[in-house]
Amino acid sequence: MMSAMSVTAVMPAGIPSPSSGVWYIGPIPVRAYALCILTGVFVAVWWSDRRYRARGGRPEVVLDVAIVAVPAGIVGARLYHVLSSPDDYFGPNGDLSRIPQTWLGGLGIWGGIAGGVLAGVLLLRHRGLRIAPLADAVAPALLVAQAIGRLGNWFNQELYGAPTTLPWGLQIDDAHLPAGSAYPPGTLFHPTFLYEALWNLVGAALLVWIGRRMRARGGVTGGRLLWAYLMIYTAGRVWIEMLRIDEAETVLGLRLNVWTSIVIFLVGAIGLALASRRTLSDAIERSGQGTGKGRSEDDSSEEDSSEDVLPAEPGTAASIAHDGADE
Repeated sequence: MMSAMSVTAVMPAGIPSPSSGVWYIGPIPVRAYALCILTGVFVAVWWSDRRYRARGGRPEVVLDVAIVAVPAGIVGARLYHVLSSPDDYFGPNGDLSRIPQTWLGGLGIWGGIAGGVLAGVLLLRHRGLRIAPLADAVAPALLVAQAIGRLGNWFNQELYGAPTTLPWGLQIDDAHLPAGSAYPPGTLFHPTFLYEALWNLVGAALLVWIGRRMRARGGVTGGRLLWAYLMIYTAGRVWIEMLRIDEAETVLGLRLNVWTSIVIFLVGAIGLALASRRTLSDAIERSGQGTGKGRSEDDSSEEDSSEDVLPAEPGTAASIAHDGADE
């Protein structure tokens, strides 16, 4: 009978990385990174639509917004990555031909959010719809999409953290180690993709709970969940970013994305404070004549059971997805 010690000795240490991130259907490459991004987008659109309709929104709005916001977000995410990592493209050994090659990784979440939000806002204003109800519907779904998208970093073996002796350390192939590094064989690294994915799932559950509390107290959320989203995401991004060892632009000794997260956190805090001080409304139409509060997410009637936004209690993160090389 094998002892517990010998069983431990033969078990592989740490979390293994996938041996490949691309498969082929004939001559057509199917990339895990792209599949993770697309799956995150699908889940976010599906859940956002359910949440928006539960508030009285039109059933076609979320899909229409996604059609313009997703491409704009991808372009914005790529531009942010290129501008925040200029040496890879404009430096002495840079390659401009890599700029459109998003399948190799390199999407910056802040550029993605900026591009997607801008496109979505323009469409909503064109249709005479208010931004706040959709923003509140989308906020937790964004975190789920980011969590799913982070799995693409796992397949690409990228954006991992510093060496660690923790049992959940990540195994990285020699080909994916930083250039010029000399880590001993068997070195494990912090799985920052996993940290952020779990943080985002817990954050999504927290946003759902916060939204329900807001409605229970005041009857409306009034766009405040988007500000809370910014605070929750950046609070995690700061410490996770500081674990990473990939090359990045630094300012005053800190990675650029750490500073960006700090600034965005403050923007979220100020926005939440200002929004809470004004008259709040969940009206769908800009004229204020659309459905005001919509249907509560807590409706328990059988007719509205399809509008439930979580299959379990909001405190359960497991019941709840930038991208590869997310900046």
